[in-house]
Amino acid sequence: MLRHVGAVTRRYLILIKNDPEQLMDVVLMPVIFLVLFVYVFGGAISGSTHQYMQFVVPGILVQTAIMAGSTTGVGINTDLTNGVMDRFRSLPMARSAVLTGRLVSDMCRLLLCAAITLGLATALGFRFHTNVGAGLLAVALVMGFSFALGWLFMIVGIKGKNPQSVQGLSILITMPLQFGSSMFAPTNSMPGWLQAFVKVNPMTHIVNACRALTTGGAYAHDVWISLAWIVGIIVVAAPIAVRMYRKKI
Repeated sequence: MLRHVGAVTRRYLILIKNDPEQLMDVVLMPVIFLVLFVYVFGGAISGSTHQYMQFVVPGILVQTAIMAGSTTGVGINTDLTNGVMDRFRSLPMARSAVLTGRLVSDMCRLLLCAAITLGLATALGFRFHTNVGAGLLAVALVMGFSFALGWLFMIVGIKGKNPQSVQGLSILITMPLQFGSSMFAPTNSMPGWLQAFVKVNPMTHIVNACRALTTGGAYAHDVWISLAWIVGIIVVAAPIAVRMYRKKI
């Protein structure tokens, strides 16, 4: 099984190496969002761009996880529609290895994206106020959350008719979750009905955990809730995605 996952992962990484343009959206979009949010909304939300930088960078990291997860769904749908999966079906390999290998390759892209985002944020003035272990735990949470979301978006990708519809549906799913959280703005000014949604939104706990792990504060409660969401999503979504994939091919 591990050998099969490694072979599929290597295939997707070679494709990225041969076509670096595949990295454009995952690498450049967080950079664009970081610059735009900090210098357009920073003064209005936090009073200064420096203060808002400390607030929004953890949110941008979580946003990269969401983008990587949706990219997985689009990629799976593309492979299903262009005939690549027919080749995989003819090989003596576990069906789940194809999906897992795709996810692992996308995690490599996400790790590169997180490094670029943090590097740019540091150059612009973002500073860690915790230790190295806490910072690594924040990145690990982002990676785990993206891995879990990848299984969800695989279900969308397998079910979707074409990559465009998968991408459109992914945006419709993720936009309310992103902006209905503490990702880009403090939640105390939001109306009561929206705050009720924010409190149960898993992205709120992921963002709060990453924010506390990087800039300081109590993080244990949000970390445990985040881990529970990650494990729960994987346990539910992964078997469904594998079963749908087997039926599809």
